[in-house]
Amino acid sequence: LEVEGEVITTPFSYVATVNSILWEHCTPIFVDIEDRTFCMDAEKIEAAITERTRAILPVHVYGYPCDAFKIQGLAEKYHLKVIYDGALAFGCDLNGVSLLNYGDLSTLSFHATKLFHTVEGGAIIAHTPEMADRLWKLKSFGHRNDEYFFAGINGKNSEFHAAMGLCILPHVDDLIAQRRQVCTWYGHYLSNLGLQFPQPGASLTYNYAYYPVFFENETKLLRIVEELKKNEIFPRRYFYPALNKLPYIKGAGCPVAEDASSRVLCLPLYTGLEVVLVKKICKFVEAMC
Repeated sequence: LEVEGEVITTPFSYVATVNSILWEHCTPIFVDIEDRTFCMDAEKIEAAITERTRAILPVHVYGYPCDAFKIQGLAEKYHLKVIYDGALAFGCDLNGVSLLNYGDLSTLSFHATKLFHTVEGGAIIAHTPEMADRLWKLKSFGHRNDEYFFAGINGKNSEFHAAMGLCILPHVDDLIAQRRQVCTWYGHYLSNLGLQFPQPGASLTYNYAYYPVFFENETKLLRIVEELKKNEIFPRRYFYPALNKLPYIKGAGCPVAEDASSRVLCLPLYTGLEVVLVKKICKFVEAMC
């Protein structure tokens, strides 16, 4: 997209989001999140737009949708590009439309921890034949046969990784169903503990990629993490820290994201996780709450 200058993004994501902006010698401008879906607060984006703003890079956090309609309206008003980090959004639909259909481009992660994976790798979703052609050239050293167009890289997937993806793809619906069941068990056993969970809209078809829980404060979270680890249960502080607090970033304060990142814990969630183990995990959490 040849974006230069400032890129508005969220402080509540994995570090790859902001690193991609820095690698392109752009300046990340952080906009705080809202406390329902924990996605970038679309109501705060316009105030962050300057004459140097060239793009918005939102994240569908945990696969929950950003306010794509509000963001698209701002992009059209200010002539900005929109690049969605949809790393966790494989299989998620909003009003029957894939989350990957929004913006100028969307990215996916096919890392081994994802719902659908190819061991490592990812994808970029383009919406025009011209962009698809440009992306193909960029990932193929910038040439097609003996025609050279620009400086590209070797960004192609390997045959082995493609084979892994082809093995998994037919089972995606079943994988989602199994993960939905695990989330239902968690919801049942944790329902009376006064914990906070993301609250997406009713029009979302979800992929059950993660099970994030927001505790009252970081002190309580750290006690629970320690207790779980003693019992060989390994949750993840995902996402921590807030990206505006990284040591190589100079970002404005984002109090909602900073608070959320200090309190959130993703509990174990994978296909084949048995109800007896879910119950055991929840018992430890309940004991420490």
